[in-house]
Amino acid sequence: MIAKARGRFIPVSTRKMRLVARLIRGVEVPRAQAILKHLPKGACHPISKVLNSAVASATRDGSWTEGQLVVSHISADEGPMQKRYRATAMGRATEIRKRMSHLTIELDTKEGTSRGA
Repeated sequence: MIAKARGRFIPVSTRKMRLVARLIRGVEVPRAQAILKHLPKGACHPISKVLNSAVASATRDGSWTEGQLVVSHISADEGPMQKRYRATAMGRATEIRKRMSHLTIELDTKEGTSRGA
């Protein structure tokens, strides 16, 4: 693991985050950024922000470049739910659950690349 970044309390459901996360797992960073930029999903924006944060921490000291990095691990876990109520028929109320996610992205190098290149 070269770099790790976490996004917490992201107001997107975990199921929607996992759909996008599955697409970029094991992909090189420039290609993953291109996928996230052109995919019409709402979860792409928060995932790309966390990915860019991981890339920034990996390339901070200058020993790695974006082209050498691969998304080695990405997971979307459930966060807390905000509970709201909505009026329905015959004087009842139903609960609306606004779900949140915690996102973790780990970057590693491609096999065969050396440090400082």
